[in-house]
Amino acid sequence: MVRFEVTRRVVLGALAAVPIVFSRAALARHVAAADGIHVDVTPLRENAGDPTAAWVAQTLPGALARAFAEQGHPGAAVSVTIDYAMLGSGPSGGFGIPVQNIDQMVGQVTIDGVSHPLRATNPYYPQAVDQPLFEQSNFNRIAQLSQAFAYWAARGYWGT
Repeated sequence: MVRFEVTRRVVLGALAAVPIVFSRAALARHVAAADGIHVDVTPLRENAGDPTAAWVAQTLPGALARAFAEQGHPGAAVSVTIDYAMLGSGPSGGFGIPVQNIDQMVGQVTIDGVSHPLRATNPYYPQAVDQPLFEQSNFNRIAQLSQAFAYWAARGYWGT
């Protein structure tokens, strides 16, 4: 017969999992709220290929849904076409002075039938850990860039 003893460590571990379950449910609601959002990455796929286009297609709809909900426009009908996602390059991390690179996402945002060009930028400071984990690092940079693009799209700052 197996005897199971409840320890303080088991109870604390179970309690620590509760916020994770609820945060995943909240994330699912954000993705479900993205029904009125359409993201076209066809031009980006032609310009940059995959996995960059796939990452933008994965991260941008949720970022747009969150940004528009924060601005008081949940469920807004938004169509976005992304032409370019450019990750700035520069010296890698390590010793010396940190060098800032600028990542950029360029596209068009269409709201209520009116299309506006939009360019969003996000700073990136290379770190030594980015070299062996470059794919994860690039995904994180695209995710942050998607958040920046969504931020400006939801606030209505247009221009190039």
